[in-house]
Amino acid sequence: MRALWTAATGMKAQQLNMDVISNNLSNVNTAAYKNQRAEFKDLMYSAMKKTNLKDEVGRPVNLEIGFGVMTGATTRFFKQGSFMETQNDLDVALQGDGFFQVQLPNEEVRYTRDGSFKLSVEENVSKLVTSEGYYVLGEDGPIEIPNGYTDFKVGQLGHISAKDEDGNLQDLGRIRLAKFINNEGLLSEGENLYKETVASGNAIEMEPDTMEAKMRQGYLEMSNVQVVDEMIRMITAQRAYEINSKAITTSDEMMQLVNNLKR
Repeated sequence: MRALWTAATGMKAQQLNMDVISNNLSNVNTAAYKNQRAEFKDLMYSAMKKTNLKDEVGRPVNLEIGFGVMTGATTRFFKQGSFMETQNDLDVALQGDGFFQVQLPNEEVRYTRDGSFKLSVEENVSKLVTSEGYYVLGEDGPIEIPNGYTDFKVGQLGHISAKDEDGNLQDLGRIRLAKFINNEGLLSEGENLYKETVASGNAIEMEPDTMEAKMRQGYLEMSNVQVVDEMIRMITAQRAYEINSKAITTSDEMMQLVNNLKR
């Protein structure tokens, strides 16, 4: 019976759907996390009878039976998350489209919206880094803050300044931002990092006079996961899984009845 295999594809699809939903819920408090959604497509069809119209006489519709469902994609939604005030000068939230650029130990560049930055003390300077120690990039490379500088400030356009030991305000450069034509094409690598791909297109440097994103110091962008929506999707997935399970049970009972006819 086709129903056995068709319903099995439905159970597998809903299991993957639950995996995506559970990942969203587990990251509800992850800074700058963007929620995902599983998308599905119907499988191939068996055309038992095709349309056969000639001079407006004949069968006007097909007789087709489908073979179930398949996973098409998991789409990530880069909708703006809410802001949480932290009163930490090293926390920077992005408002609008864009990504911070960070440098890995192998000097490859990755992109993130997580602005929970830290200071890494190296000899006579401190460098602005992510929680994993990756350098946050400015216009001239990793952002450096000489030791002894105080009153660290980040402007809306990313300009960094601090007061030196004499109390004079010093310009320390600007945080680099990038954007992509297709954010959904970015590859998630974990640790709140995204990698550029062919699907996303090349990173586009954002200049101050054309910058679409603004920075807010002392704030963090939180996850855009809506718990209520995810709970509704989880209940829907659970019911769909149960219905497909019931279809398998019913198909098995029907086959048992057929087997018992010859007894």
